[in-house]
Amino acid sequence: MHLHEFQAKRLLAERGVPVPVGQVAASAEAAAAAARALGGAAWVVTAQVHAGGRGKAGGIQSCTDVPAVAAAAAAPIGRRLVPHQTGPRRLPAGQVLGGGATDVARELYLAALVDRAAGRVAFMASAAGGMDIEAVAAETPERLLLTRIEPAVGLLPWHARRLGYALGLERAQVGVLGKILAGLYQLLQDADASLVEINPLVVTRDGQLLALDAKVNLDDNALYRHPALAELRDASQEDPRELAAAAHQLSYIALDGDIGCMVNGAGLAMATMDLVQLHGGAPANFLDVGGGTSAERVAEAFKLILSDGRVRAVLVNIFGGIVRCDLIAEGIIAAAREVALSVPLVVRLEGTRADEGLALLAASGLALQTASSLTDAAERAVAAAAAGPAA
Repeated sequence: MHLHEFQAKRLLAERGVPVPVGQVAASAEAAAAAARALGGAAWVVTAQVHAGGRGKAGGIQSCTDVPAVAAAAAAPIGRRLVPHQTGPRRLPAGQVLGGGATDVARELYLAALVDRAAGRVAFMASAAGGMDIEAVAAETPERLLLTRIEPAVGLLPWHARRLGYALGLERAQVGVLGKILAGLYQLLQDADASLVEINPLVVTRDGQLLALDAKVNLDDNALYRHPALAELRDASQEDPRELAAAAHQLSYIALDGDIGCMVNGAGLAMATMDLVQLHGGAPANFLDVGGGTSAERVAEAFKLILSDGRVRAVLVNIFGGIVRCDLIAEGIIAAAREVALSVPLVVRLEGTRADEGLALLAASGLALQTASSLTDAAERAVAAAAAGPAA
């Protein structure tokens, strides 16, 4: 689960991280009133959406008078932005964050994250912070500094010294950086977060460190322990299909391809997508219906896949261990009839009651293909997508 910038900044400020003073507004009038209350001669208005790269999408505006603040707030509120991080997906902006302009001397990057490969919390930093940090990571990864925290001892002063001096900070600034690292580390642990990021962490003209922007990603699986944080969820920023999947206890992630995949088991789902890619296709989604699914959940999963207008073929790959293949077949048949299936369907069933499931499919009258192996299924799905019309 992602948080908005203003929510992330509030959580950081509660843990001693210096953030600029700002106010959230849901209308142009409220933004203008906030600018008057904040005072000053210049302001920055930032659209609140769950994506980076908002500046390049017109979501960050600098203003030198209150009418300009109102105009800058009116532009994104109620509309949809297309930040480059979301691809073609548009995100609705319901609020803006207004604050006084900061006199920036340098922009740095700083993040605390869960390094799953190392089994550690890690801090990542760079002297090349700002909008193009992704390009830095891809093109000049040597500019990224990484230090891992030993869980038995936690964050130590030398971590701040190591990162701070490598970033070119002065001695007093390194001391402030230590407090910022402590705040990030505490928030990561307190909130069961997978990422706490400040980009940019700026050095002002007078030598102060400020978290000019902030991002927090929470672990959905731990939200039951944090009801107050769960209430911060903004469903308008999430893919409607992923929300619908969660309501039916389905694991669904939208992708960019045109072959819809429905599989039971995360490992088998990954293998299925890999084989689709190997044979020249592109998966439209990751969808794991689970090991103990029902016909009803399969029907919902099938409808979910077909709600994506880019899907040109559907591949169902089920291994019946706990789940019964005849129940899967019943769900497929019910969903295909309900949505008036208009794209090619390839089904592979193996395991518990697979013969019964295949018999149900054969007797259903549906236009589908059955596959004898996973490779056969992937090849058939890719060929069908190449020839089949979009849904």
